[in-house]
This record gives sequence, structure tokens and C-alpha cells, in this order.
Amino acid sequence: MKDDRGLYYYPVSSNSSVKMYVRKVGDDICFRLWKPDDPQMWEEHGWTPYEAIKQAAAMYEAKTSNFDPLNAYDIKIAEALVKGDR
Repeated sequence: MKDDRGLYYYPVSSNSSVKMYVRKVGDDICFRLWKPDDPQMWEEHGWTPYEAIKQAAAMYEAKTSNFDPLNAYDIKIAEALVKGDR
């Protein structure tokens, strides 16, 4: 899907107001989260390359957590969106 901010998908299937935006910068796929209840997050946090997300995900593996960053930041969906937008 695409809107004025760019290409996006819904990282939380039960909440279509939260959007994960994706774009390709050079060879990197980058992500940026939009939450309508926290619009400042968009301004304060820039685009995050997938490699940085993988590094952060490794920290979650060491803890017990219900959040899996690699599910929310889905590289396969992002690649398909970017490829389909060409």
C-alpha cells in the first residue's frame, strides 16, 4: 500500500492504524514506524536499516519478551513492496 508518507504495511494485524513504512536506500531496506497516538515518534526517529533491526532483535532473544522485532519489521513484505513499486 502507499500513501503520502510512502510504501507501508500493517505490522500489527489487529490494528490498522499502526503502519510500518519501507523504502530502499542504496542496497538497504529501511523501516519507519507510524503510530497515530504518538505522531512525535515519526519526527524523532528516522529511517532504520534492516541490519540495525537485526542487531536489535538479537537483544530481544536474550530476554523473555512477547515482542519479536523481526515479525514487526518484516523484510519479506518490505522487499515485495519495494519491488512492486518500481
